[in-house]
Amino acid sequence: MTDTDFGRLRISKTDGVATITIDNPPVNVLDVPLMREIRRFLLSVRDDPDTRVLVFQSTDPEFFIAHVDMTLIDEPHAFDDFIREAAEGLNPFQAFGELLREQPQVTIVKLAGLARGGGAEFVAAADMAFAAEGRAGLAQCEVLMGITPGGGATQYLSGRMTRGRALEVILGADLIDATTAERYGWINRALPAVELDGFVDRLARNIAALPEGVIAAAKKAMPPVDLREGFRREHDAWAGLFERPAAEKLIRGGLKAGAQTRDGERNLEGLLRALKA
Repeated sequence: MTDTDFGRLRISKTDGVATITIDNPPVNVLDVPLMREIRRFLLSVRDDPDTRVLVFQSTDPEFFIAHVDMTLIDEPHAFDDFIREAAEGLNPFQAFGELLREQPQVTIVKLAGLARGGGAEFVAAADMAFAAEGRAGLAQCEVLMGITPGGGATQYLSGRMTRGRALEVILGADLIDATTAERYGWINRALPAVELDGFVDRLARNIAALPEGVIAAAKKAMPPVDLREGFRREHDAWAGLFERPAAEKLIRGGLKAGAQTRDGERNLEGLLRALKA
């Protein structure tokens, strides 16, 4: 599989490390085509013994993955294919995160910009994440749209930080800087921006160079985590709110006010807080 097979991903492979660069302008929104391409790539390398580490980054220095495409509110059947392919008990967004979490390779996010909503859930589903101080930011801002996270955040964050901090992230709906995200356990480390590339590249190469079988053994030895019941509760909470008029009004209002544009996404929380349900 080559770069020409993708319109929104750039793939390079060197010494067992595949670097996946997301390129879905204007802000790398997590739309159906991007989800489909990431899913297709993950499945294509799942059984590839020569690919040992996957590093995800963005071609845009400001945005990693903005969030799930808000315009999907007008496309109720956009995820029909994802629903058919999802494991029993998972919605399409949860299945997307679990595909990444269960990947046999080591998955690393190199976060130089912003990741919110489904983008932040993607970061939390990866094995490791490293972020640039002063530039990177994470947010679960769904509550400002009248809903709660529906793609794994309630479960992933509960495994990474205390209940109080997870509730602060979800209900406070603020953009969390890299240093705070490290302290909370959302990411592995916050690094000076000039050191981020070198650190992640060196780590990825070192892991990829380990003797055969070591990566699989290490991942297999980690305590198993069964999130199915938690995912069911998360979906029920999200879906119940999504059906209410307030959610539709806030999502449409957000788009009208500039969400999913570069200017609007730089202060999405402020933009959404200015709306009235």
